[in-house]
Amino acid sequence: MSPMTRSRAINNMPNELMEKYYSDRAGAGLIITEGTAPSPDGLGYARIPGLFNKEQVAQWKKITDAVHEKGGKIFVQLMHTGRISHPLNLPDEGIVKGVSAVAAANTQMYTDQEGMQPLPVPKEISRLEITDLIAEFVQSAKYAIEAGFDGVELHGANGYLLDQFLNAASNHRTDEYGGTPAHRNRFVLEVTTAVADAIGKEKTGIRLSPFGAFNDMKADENTEQQYIQLAAALKQTEIAYIHMVDHSSMGAPAVPQSVKDAVREAFGATIILSGGYDASRAEADLEAGLGELVAFGRPFLANPDLVERIRIGAALNQPDFNTFYTPGEKGYNDYPALTEVLQAN
Repeated sequence: MSPMTRSRAINNMPNELMEKYYSDRAGAGLIITEGTAPSPDGLGYARIPGLFNKEQVAQWKKITDAVHEKGGKIFVQLMHTGRISHPLNLPDEGIVKGVSAVAAANTQMYTDQEGMQPLPVPKEISRLEITDLIAEFVQSAKYAIEAGFDGVELHGANGYLLDQFLNAASNHRTDEYGGTPAHRNRFVLEVTTAVADAIGKEKTGIRLSPFGAFNDMKADENTEQQYIQLAAALKQTEIAYIHMVDHSSMGAPAVPQSVKDAVREAFGATIILSGGYDASRAEADLEAGLGELVAFGRPFLANPDLVERIRIGAALNQPDFNTFYTPGEKGYNDYPALTEVLQAN
């Protein structure tokens, strides 16, 4: 199950609604949670969960226990939103920080207080703050293990902080973290190495989106070679997997198969494929050896029993887009279960 923001974490705290949501989907085998902030500065969106204090650890532990009781595995996705944030969504209206002082001018952010808002020009992260950021990721990863997670996925896609370091559209730095592709890769590799050293390489994965266009990202002539270099460097960390995202089914540029193949060869370990899959396409790509796992996203929103529905060829509930990010039960835990559908028929 792919990570999917659902915005049900009131006060950024995991809760009983989320416990039911995730445990109902334990049949996925491996769940990767919604993006979860490793620090208060990384919260970004309204009502996304955090994992940076003991109270959050205790609440997440209820969720991981519930998933494990049903036989599932669960990784938490650590997502620092960086410049994709608004002060109203941060504690005490905090300061939005980014890799460089460059706003995502074509992206807006929802706030509970004032609705949709343009994103501000972020404060550029200082060299000293980079060291602090790495420490925050490490501490959050340690909290994840304490909370019972089977591992962590670092969100290096979709225009969030790690991706902001990778992409020249958001990274205008002139120090050792900007300029050349190798320098832009540096922060991601440092975070990944530090997290893997702290909790175990077998419990660490990363999500990447080469050619991603969300949140004002833009590929350039160096993108293909940059990601091949990144994959080769990630191989040296011996982390568990790369989760490769292709959002072409949602209107973003496609990731060329040649790039996917080159990244796979350079990394030499588990690849999770993601992006608009149905069962038949998933089987075909696995049979073709394009990856080891396939992640399903939106089908799981409305079908907690998706695996069983696929197995018997049952019809799928269709998700209600209007309730993707709204608080409360509606459009979250109230879709008809397969047993209800079969009984009705």
